[in-house]
Amino acid sequence: MPESKSKTIPKSKTVKANTGEEAGEQIVKAKQTRNRPDLKKFGEENTKPGDNSRYLRNAMVSLSLPQIDISDPKQVETRIKDYFQFCIDNDRKPNMKGMGNWIGISRDTVNNWKRGDYRGQTHSDLIKKAVDILEELWVDYMMNGKVNPASGIFLGKNMFDYKDEQTYNIVPANPLGEETDQATLKNKYKAALPETTINGEND
Repeated sequence: MPESKSKTIPKSKTVKANTGEEAGEQIVKAKQTRNRPDLKKFGEENTKPGDNSRYLRNAMVSLSLPQIDISDPKQVETRIKDYFQFCIDNDRKPNMKGMGNWIGISRDTVNNWKRGDYRGQTHSDLIKKAVDILEELWVDYMMNGKVNPASGIFLGKNMFDYKDEQTYNIVPANPLGEETDQATLKNKYKAALPETTINGEND
């Protein structure tokens, strides 16, 4: 059975509510009021003159590469190493899609090989090692502030099977029900409580 590589980052919050509808409203409100300062400038371009040309030139290199026999793991391994070396030489961040383009396969095929759904005996271990290197780089980028946190989380979920999971513990807003005056509460629980004496008087 192929190895499962899903990583879950659990989070837990408590929601006080008396009904399921009220709990849903509280959850939606909590999500709408999240404080995410890292998203204030998300979507704004942070490029310098010449960046777009450089990115495109790097991406177009795979178009002129000679086709390899992708059924041969040795040729696939050589092409993967060539891709990583190209990224080193050109100071470029490697990524799973770029690696697939250099091999001549889609991202779906990369994932199929990784899971062992196809060419499991010959290609699975090879592609897993390559993806593990990409994942290690992703961790380094995140830990050292080299990628926007929101973009990094997106990559973790979509490229490396991480899950940002949040659970909600729903508890009654008032465990005793509607607010009740002290006299009513005293009468309600008097029969169930032992008789006590305070300052010589029975309570």
